Amino acid sequence: MILRDNTEWRTLALIAMCYGLWLIVLLWLSWSVPWLAGLLLIPLLTLHSSLQHECLHGHPFTKRWLNDLIVAPPIGLLIPYLRFKDVHLQHHQNASICDPYDDPESWYVSQDFWVRLPRMIKIVFQANNTLVGRMVLGPAISLVRLAISDGRAILAGDRRVQMAWVLHGVLGTGVLYLVANWSGFGIIAYLVCCYCGMSVLMIRTYLEHQAEESYGGRSVIIEDKGPLSLLFLNNNLHAVHHAYPAVAWHQLPSLYQRHRERFIAMNKGYGFRSYGEILRRFAFHRKEPVAYPLTPKKPQ
Repeated sequence: MILRDNTEWRTLALIAMCYGLWLIVLLWLSWSVPWLAGLLLIPLLTLHSSLQHECLHGHPFTKRWLNDLIVAPPIGLLIPYLRFKDVHLQHHQNASICDPYDDPESWYVSQDFWVRLPRMIKIVFQANNTLVGRMVLGPAISLVRLAISDGRAILAGDRRVQMAWVLHGVLGTGVLYLVANWSGFGIIAYLVCCYCGMSVLMIRTYLEHQAEESYGGRSVIIEDKGPLSLLFLNNNLHAVHHAYPAVAWHQLPSLYQRHRERFIAMNKGYGFRSYGEILRRFAFHRKEPVAYPLTPKKPQ
């Protein structure tokens, strides 16, 4: 059986729908109603990133190379899929989620790094710890951090990182060719939509983890059932996803509802009712300090 189980047609159908709508927006709507095309393109790029996340966790096929193949086209352009895959799986395998030394997806910085930062950079990092700041600044900070870390790896001869970027460059050139020659978007306009799509994704990643002594209390539960939960493929139930990373996106809500009290106890009540609540509370207010407040695991 090629599909992982008989419910995986949902993921496959969603992937087909995502690419189909992307082509419609790109090849037709961008010529006729460009402003509407841009507005529709942004959530489609966010959804594609969520589908990449689903596939790197082993869905919908039993073959990993097939899962990688169907989401490898970088229609969002900014992040190489294979780098996203490696970094995210490392994030799941680490026992030290949030630790700036040990978790490649941590938004915290070490105390030593923080005290050395110039005042203006500290202001930028503090603004990035508000929700609006994360949406505006977060994509740029993520891209700079990835460029620095991957640049060092490439210079050190890491062939896996090198090949991930080579493949991304080849496939990304194909996407840009399609944009430049077959769509009503200019390349700059398309790149702006890519940045905005990543900005929407920042709503999910903004507070999905917190510094907490207990491992179980580090991942959030957001009981949202609106359009953002669909766009993020129910990854708002993040503590459930970390407890059961192989469970498909469409099975997470029922799993959570069956064991709701256990999950809430496990993550020590770190949760919110909706993304609306998060917007009201943290749009312009920092939820956490930038510097990691716990004792980090020092690098070897």
